[in-house]
Amino acid sequence: MNIDEIHTPVLLERCVELLAPALDQPGAVLVDATLGMAGHSEAFLTRFPGLTLVGLDRDLEALSIAEERLKPFRDRIHLVHTVYDGIQDALDTLGIEEVQGVFFDLGVSSLQLDRVERGFSYSKDAPLDMRMDNTSDLTAEKILATYSESELRRIFHEYGEEKLAARYAKAIVEARATAPLLRSAELVAILTKVTPVVVQRTGHPAKRVFQALRIEVNQELSVLERAIPAALDAVAVHGRIVVEAYQSLEDRIVKKALARVSTSSAPAGLPIELPEHKPLFTQLIRGAELASEEEKARNPRATSVRLRAAERLRRAG
Repeated sequence: MNIDEIHTPVLLERCVELLAPALDQPGAVLVDATLGMAGHSEAFLTRFPGLTLVGLDRDLEALSIAEERLKPFRDRIHLVHTVYDGIQDALDTLGIEEVQGVFFDLGVSSLQLDRVERGFSYSKDAPLDMRMDNTSDLTAEKILATYSESELRRIFHEYGEEKLAARYAKAIVEARATAPLLRSAELVAILTKVTPVVVQRTGHPAKRVFQALRIEVNQELSVLERAIPAALDAVAVHGRIVVEAYQSLEDRIVKKALARVSTSSAPAGLPIELPEHKPLFTQLIRGAELASEEEKARNPRATSVRLRAAERLRRAG
């Protein structure tokens, strides 16, 4: 397998540029919280010869590929099988008190999308799995078989932002009464059948439902809500965090977390901002940065990316 052919890191040079002032420090440690196939991490380790990497991933196949790819740097890496909200436990186990950089590249990876049998893609028939960590118990098949109509409607609405959530939930419950849903093509057929033709012209009817199922299977949003504050706590003074998000729900969580730590806590109307009220972080990008048209053409995965970054100014207290 040629890793470079199936995985092109998104906004690689920009991520290196944003993290460089922190990773150039002597003894710098970077947590790649979403290691994947290590495209970004390989570049970080190459550019910064003194850097130590802590790579986290819930996907055992990805960790195996990353380990092979990062063999030239084996003396400077620690790879950990964990979901990214386990960042503090991973650092505690390694005896690392704080880090100079944290990097997140969120969402489903190229590896997971390209492995048809893992069921992430609505365009290819496969078992309804969608687990990023195949040692976990919950699958899309189990959700479709056991969740109530109201629960299905909720996740399609909240995680897929799907306007036809109620219609889709009803159709699934009716279909499973006859036979269990085992494969992605079966689910796509059910969704397509109850989707008005005019709506089908605006996009694939299964896209948002598959996104919602994937998020529910992997608890992506609840994990992210815990992971970003944990990552921020681990960042040393003058250290930096860089996050790439690919859908609005993820980006909203990141945006709120960064806003919270980069805003003064001084009461309104106070004539002077006391040191203890000053922001803990400063945001390095105004709003979210998008990929250029050239990068989107070169790497379609960059089309929806939203890049945010911040630097720690001080410790609380």
